[in-house]
Amino acid sequence: MIRFPDRSAFADALAALPGPDADAVASARARQAALTKPAGALGRLEDIAVFIAGWQRTQRPLLDRVQAVVFAGNHGVAARGVSAFPVEVTAQMVGNFQAGGAAINALACACGASLRVVPLDLDRPTGDIGREPAMTEADCLAALNAGAASVVTGTHLLFVGEMGIGNTTPAAALCAAAFGGDAANWCGRGSGIDDVGVARKVEVVEQALALHRPCCADPFEALARLGGREIAAMAGAILAARLLRIPVLLDGFIACAAIAPLVAAQCGFIDHCLAAHCSAEAAHGRLLAHFGLDPLLRLDMRLGEGSGAAVAVPLVRSALAAHNEMATFAEAAVSSAR
Repeated sequence: MIRFPDRSAFADALAALPGPDADAVASARARQAALTKPAGALGRLEDIAVFIAGWQRTQRPLLDRVQAVVFAGNHGVAARGVSAFPVEVTAQMVGNFQAGGAAINALACACGASLRVVPLDLDRPTGDIGREPAMTEADCLAALNAGAASVVTGTHLLFVGEMGIGNTTPAAALCAAAFGGDAANWCGRGSGIDDVGVARKVEVVEQALALHRPCCADPFEALARLGGREIAAMAGAILAARLLRIPVLLDGFIACAAIAPLVAAQCGFIDHCLAAHCSAEAAHGRLLAHFGLDPLLRLDMRLGEGSGAAVAVPLVRSALAAHNEMATFAEAAVSSAR
């Protein structure tokens, strides 16, 4: 199990990221070239298959064990009126997840993923980021380690999601601190707030940046000051997946914002990630552009919970099915292109 005993261990892990297996990538590409189809005829499905092969370190990768983890946390900034829902909804939705009644339950079942729900100190909201750090160093480490501990060794594909009323506000602050730009460029309607709510969100993010931005070049410090428990947990899980060479399907704006400080500090951090979709939250497309990732889907989703990633899993299954189950030209006795 991956664990970060202190912030130095977190920094060391971020500085020593393993890469995909070059031989597996080359072997998978060679197989694609030998399959009974014109070269490139399956478009991005071919790229997905080769990508998964590299991280699984085999020519013919599997997707038998898909893991979904949803983290939940509460935010002190929610008291500032930045969400359309009251903070009680976080715990209520955790109950819904555990009872099997949420969208992610249905979508995880549909895509063949195991689902785990991890609530994180819901009775202890983070600090209001416009006035103080969200978390202490100990709290941030605990959240990172909760995320890392959730990742099961031997998983073939991971995606993570979140639940936390008000969490698009810290997500916007993390993106602005990582990649620059005004608060207004990163603040959207989130759960469906009106113009007054958006203005409140912008004001909070501006306050947070004024207070914390000078310290946020360090990714740990950025997560501790501007993030939230479920946000740091997603970062910990995605980092642990990289250390275990498990490919990751990234969900929406908040899941991507969770790793914005890590990507800003280490540009190759997302080499093990595919962007599942681009959400209806306007800043998500901007963030994916900073990541250099082209989303697999554009469905105007904005739910979170890992729902967009769950919908993209069947695309990965299709890519691997074609890659593994098609005959080669030699096997089918079909003449290949000259």
